[in-house]
Parts: sequence; C-alpha cells; structure tokens
Amino acid sequence: MHSLPIFLALTGRPVVLAGEGDMAAAKRRLIERAGAIVVDEAHGAARIAIVAFPDETRAAAAAARLKARGLLVNVADRPELCDFTLPAIIDRDPVLVAIGTGGRSAGLAKALRQRIEALLPADLGRLAEAMFAARAAIRARWSDAGRRRRAIDAALAEGGPLDPLQSGRAEAVAGWTRRDGGVDPDRLAAIALRSADPDDLTLAEARLLGQADRIFHRPGIPPAILARARADAARIACDAPPGSPGPGLSIDLSFA
Repeated sequence: MHSLPIFLALTGRPVVLAGEGDMAAAKRRLIERAGAIVVDEAHGAARIAIVAFPDETRAAAAAARLKARGLLVNVADRPELCDFTLPAIIDRDPVLVAIGTGGRSAGLAKALRQRIEALLPADLGRLAEAMFAARAAIRARWSDAGRRRRAIDAALAEGGPLDPLQSGRAEAVAGWTRRDGGVDPDRLAAIALRSADPDDLTLAEARLLGQADRIFHRPGIPPAILARARADAARIACDAPPGSPGPGLSIDLSFA
C-alpha cells in the first residue's frame, strides 16, 4: 500500500489554494464542497494546501514555499510533488467512496468511479444514517462486540436484510434489530492456496478472508495473502488449527 487513505474533517477549517485558471477553479469547488474555507498562501493557520498552476515552474515554487512552512501539499497533475493525492469520489453522503491511483492515472480512477457508482443505490446514505441512529438498539440486541460485528456482517452481506447494494434498506433497520438469530454459527473454513499470488484467490475465498475473526496459517504464507484479511483479525502461525478455534469465523490457511 503506497499511502494511507484517510478522510479529513475540514468543515470550517482553512485550506490554502494557490493557483489560477480552470484547474484552480475546480479545486476551489472541491474544497468548498468539503466545507473548508479557501485561503491564500498568507494565511498562517492552514495545515494543508492545494497548488493548481498550469505552469510547472510556478507550481513547483509554490509547493516548495508551502512545504517549507510545514504544510502538506497536493499539486494538481504533478504527483511527484505531492504529499497527498486527491481521489475520485463517489458521494452518497454520509457514505463516501474514494478511489486513488497514487497519481498514476486520474483517467483510470474516473473510470472506476463511474463503474462503481452505477452499483450503489442513490439512497445508500439513508442506510448509513439509519444504522447510526440504531446504535443503541444494536448494542442492546448484541451486547457482545464479536457477536455484534458478525450480526452486522451477516445483515450487510449479499442478499442480507440490509444488503447495501439494494435500495430501500434503510427502512429495514428497525425490524432487523428485533429479529431472532442474525448471527452465523461458529465455524472453521479451510482455504488451500494454489499460489502465492493474492490475485489467484477466488471471490469466495477473498470474501471469507475479509470476514474472518482469526486466521490460522502455515509458516511461509505470503504477507500479501494475509493482507487480504481484516486488519483486526488475529493472525496465528501454526502447523494446524486448534480443536476449538474460537467464536465466529476462523480460517485454516495453507498451500494446496
């Protein structure tokens, strides 16, 4: 992973914009859309800056000045000068999907955004708001954190009662919190790798890794494969999984 994707809360905060022309106008719209206040280089409280000069020399000079003051800088169309890059954005407020290529190809990021955007219902943000409003009910229904996470995973899975790729799911949240069951039984699933390339994982295998609570893996399993698991999933190197692997979904990961 070449950079850490983050979402910055910029409402009411200053962001330096140094530039001119259509490129700078587009960046101004983006900054204001995020609720930030556009300021010039003289502003002393800003912590990030966007540079958008068509002239490469002016852009590099502005970036150098701002970096010397300790600001994190994005320079439009010049990734080699950037401390951070700006992704292509799918906006289903409050749901945001950001697609970045590390500045390699804005066209590729745009194409991916258009393809993914077509999959997401227009009312997806309402589902997020409904789940946020139901936090107390969800915690009361599933007091154990592990069972709560597994219940949410099951509800949001393909075909589940809160499937986010289906429209109208916000109205189902209240009923889901009162429904019996909703948590998959504890189980151990085996994945036998055919190669060390994570791209050779099947869709089902990748989905299992992304859902697992813990990974029991043989020594020598490549980090690139283990990286496909959730960041908070336990990774346990062993010759064989224990007889009682634990609650939730466990994966026994080995080479075929």
